[in-house]
Amino acid sequence: MEIKRLFTSESVSEGHPDKICDSIADAILDYCLSKDRNSRTAVEVLATRNRLIIAGEVTSLANPDYEKIARTVCKEIGYDDISKGLDYKTMEVEVYVAKQSENIAAAVNSSQDTKDIGAGDQGIMFGYATDETENYMPLPIVVAHKLVRKASILRKNGTLPFLCPDMKSQVTIDYTSSTPRLNAVVMSLQHIESVDMDYLKNEVMEKVIAPVISDFHLDLKDCHEFYINPSGKFVIGGPAADTGVTGRKIIVDTYGGMAPHGGGAFSGKDPTKVDRSAAYAARHAAKNIVASSLAKRCLIQLSYAIGVSKPISISVETYGTERVSKEKILSLLLDETLFNFAPSYIIEKFSLNHPPFRYQDLANYGHFGRPDLDLPFEYLDKVEEIKKRL
Repeated sequence: MEIKRLFTSESVSEGHPDKICDSIADAILDYCLSKDRNSRTAVEVLATRNRLIIAGEVTSLANPDYEKIARTVCKEIGYDDISKGLDYKTMEVEVYVAKQSENIAAAVNSSQDTKDIGAGDQGIMFGYATDETENYMPLPIVVAHKLVRKASILRKNGTLPFLCPDMKSQVTIDYTSSTPRLNAVVMSLQHIESVDMDYLKNEVMEKVIAPVISDFHLDLKDCHEFYINPSGKFVIGGPAADTGVTGRKIIVDTYGGMAPHGGGAFSGKDPTKVDRSAAYAARHAAKNIVASSLAKRCLIQLSYAIGVSKPISISVETYGTERVSKEKILSLLLDETLFNFAPSYIIEKFSLNHPPFRYQDLANYGHFGRPDLDLPFEYLDKVEEIKKRL
């Protein structure tokens, strides 16, 4: 009996309770940076039954109206009626925001070893890339993202009006042979009470799952299992069903579990927080390494100490797919004229304190492999330089 090599990733829609919180936290960051590029934010949001709690630390020349931002985000998502689990018009919003700790501010503003800014905290960050998709992302998470995104678009444009904001997807890919195959798809979609479940399943299969699977040149006939709303009805959703918290979907935000995660979330954090900025820089480096054909897969780990501008360590793993030695790849990563992982350099290179994108847009459907957004840390701008140094 053949033992299959299966791997599964999940995604969630913008209406998932945790993603409501991520979106609000990043919308606050966007507002602060639009008024003051030196804003320092560490915002946490909790969403429960028709109530939001916003807490954290913000030091900025901006004076955000936290309640207004939160209501606007919830309206954009589609939470406009309490029957959906949240109503932007009537929900209660509590705000508990203070200024950034003076100790942390001092460490960041004056690095111990240079005049550069120091890392905003200690920690480890990972960047990953693979050549299995056009956007150098693992196939399971890319398909999972597109399923919920497609369903959300069709919900908003009226094609699937019976759907509500809260959705989840899960995709299993069979890696047994050299050609990845679709093995299983799971989708759970919040819906209005009156919709017929067989109708819902047929519509979702025809207008969401089938076209998305086709986009990735996968074959529906290979799929052993489809589950659409396997629990039955999913009317009670959003914060009425589950409490949401910022930073609780870190695997959805990154590589779907295909690569390790250092544990630090992204949303609500300004770019001096290396949890965010160093993870972006590590992804940029890994993607350029793979795009240069030095390896088919590449994982980069960075570690930092609070107040220190340079990484404490840099390591690389290529899973036996390298075409040059790992020592050579590491030497490229250690060359600061090619890759520089100091926080101030990362912020400047990728324009993270005045980005060409909204951080709020990154809060949903992944921070990496996003052709719909102009993300400087996704640019393949080091490939030619890398090839010249081989």
